[in-house]
Amino acid sequence: MGTTRHFRRNQRLANHQGAIASRRSHMKTSLTIRLILGLFLIDAAATKAADAKFKPLFNGNNLNGWEPTPGGNWEVKNGVIVGTSPKSERRHGILLTKNRFKDFVVKAKFRVIHGDSGFYFRVDRVKSGVSVHGFQVEIDETDETGGLYETGGRGWVHQPTSEVAKKRAYKKGEWSDLELIAKGGNITVKINGVISTKLTNDKSRKEGHIGLQLHGGQVMHVEYKDIQLKPI
Repeated sequence: MGTTRHFRRNQRLANHQGAIASRRSHMKTSLTIRLILGLFLIDAAATKAADAKFKPLFNGNNLNGWEPTPGGNWEVKNGVIVGTSPKSERRHGILLTKNRFKDFVVKAKFRVIHGDSGFYFRVDRVKSGVSVHGFQVEIDETDETGGLYETGGRGWVHQPTSEVAKKRAYKKGEWSDLELIAKGGNITVKINGVISTKLTNDKSRKEGHIGLQLHGGQVMHVEYKDIQLKPI
């Protein structure tokens, strides 16, 4: 009997200690979950605060704040800016912001169905078939997308390498992300999160309009949406 009572007492003690260990493990797990959740919420709040500084350049409904140059056609369909032009149109059709911008971060989504487009920035209007002079992020059907071209100036400033082209996972006909950072003479272009162009201490253009291009002499169909800008 004594042995039996001793065994039962040890068993109860072991069960009690096991329960304590289980509760401690549960508390640690719960604390870990709360810490992870807290960090997630902090990160989400920081991201939301950063995004709040961006202002839409395109309201998703109409082209208020923009004005087209002669050539091609721009319209809004289902929250998307759609640009089209026939091959017979020789002029570059540009959709320009009415406002001018200096230092900024721009984010946008684009899709090329046909042709050679471009995301212009720091441009000035000119009386010619190309309509503007200034910087252009190349947006087309090829691996040159994400390169930097200066219309009315140096021509190609930077063309993406084949290695960069592979990393950025850009495909014709699919939506891709563009991020453009322009501060003073420093310009960075990202396509789908991958840096495709980086220019430092450039002495050229420092301010101008932002624009979307329809290249003349080509069958054109390009689309842009979610265009937003943050001054820096």
